[in-house]
Amino acid sequence: MSSKQDDREDPSKDENSAGENAVFSDDEVFKDEFADEISTGRPDSSGEDGLPQGLAEETAANIEDWPEAAGQDGKTSELAAELEDLKAKSEDLSVQLADARDQLLRKTAEFDNFRKRMNHEKQNAIEFANKDILLDIIPIIDDFERAIQSAETSEELTGLPAGKAVLEGITMIEKRLISRLEGKWGLKRFNSAGEPFDPNFHEAVLMDKSPDTKEPVVQEEFLKGYMLKERVIRAAQVKVLMPENSEQ
Repeated sequence: MSSKQDDREDPSKDENSAGENAVFSDDEVFKDEFADEISTGRPDSSGEDGLPQGLAEETAANIEDWPEAAGQDGKTSELAAELEDLKAKSEDLSVQLADARDQLLRKTAEFDNFRKRMNHEKQNAIEFANKDILLDIIPIIDDFERAIQSAETSEELTGLPAGKAVLEGITMIEKRLISRLEGKWGLKRFNSAGEPFDPNFHEAVLMDKSPDTKEPVVQEEFLKGYMLKERVIRAAQVKVLMPENSEQ
């Protein structure tokens, strides 16, 4: 009962309660206070085709931007074409690079072969620099050999003590000369009598046939052959014995 009495005795509380009930029950007051907020938050339906004004403006702006979008598509096509062109140029450059690499390898191999050939020729030039001098000395050696052969067949010379001494001296000089030329300059002479005929080593001066021979053989040697550093510088002059059924 005390609470009821307090309510009756407090007139301000009754007025506030009555005022709140009056605000939320009066539609006109509610509309006046919130009219601006409702108008700003609610879409405007005054646009064309019944669309809200904001949506209509956005749609129109998008329509105006279509040509620009189409231009961007054109640029994309141009970029794609440039990319294809760059790819084609890259492939062409790759082919040119491969060709250049192949040519470089070829030139390198050619230069290496040229260098080896030049070194070989230089070495041959050094080794065979004395070839002409040795070819001039070889006939003198031939004279020594003929003198020795003539002395050995002379009974008058070999029958005398002085003749034997001369023959021994000439033989000693000839052997010493050959040894010197062979040891220092690489000059070698080779025997051909009884050897198979080889045109690389022998020069056939005379030929004869024999039924006992199956292949060409050197029957007699007139002049000895000489080699310098494993190369024949003078072929031996020989008489060749040929098989009887062979054609000359």
